[in-house]
Amino acid sequence: MSNNDIKFTAPGMDNESAATTIKTLDQRLVALLDLQLTLKYIHWNVVGPNFIGVHEMLDPQVDAVREMTDTIAERIATLGGVPKGTPKAIVDGRSWNDYDLGKGLVTDHLKALDKVYDGVNGDHRSAIETLGDLDPVSEDMITGQLAELEQFQWFVRAHLESGSGELAQ
Repeated sequence: MSNNDIKFTAPGMDNESAATTIKTLDQRLVALLDLQLTLKYIHWNVVGPNFIGVHEMLDPQVDAVREMTDTIAERIATLGGVPKGTPKAIVDGRSWNDYDLGKGLVTDHLKALDKVYDGVNGDHRSAIETLGDLDPVSEDMITGQLAELEQFQWFVRAHLESGSGELAQ
């Protein structure tokens, strides 16, 4: 079934609005599935000073992002869509390049992860704008997720920030 051909949706929402909402949520689902895998990948491949702190910081983020993906997938189903969380759907749905660091120092991985969060969080903000006129329930869900994602980015940046507040380049 195509997510553009909605047979039913939540009461009070028309099928066209549901299809647009589902498309927006599909994009967030792909981004968060990719983020979840990237966080775990970094967890396995980070080395150097502060290794254990970063290693242990990432697992709760993985768990939280996994919960976010489940919430989004269930919302898509609630609206009459089909959540697509397969590896092919992730690759086909991405508009960004794959995370390209292998085993690397804490600072290198955290700089790269900060950029990943820039993209994910920026796209969540855009989704909030789109959803605002279509579905306040989905808008609220993505807003709550963004608050948590921004906090995770702050955790990452705290490792990169100098005493004067500058981020390491």
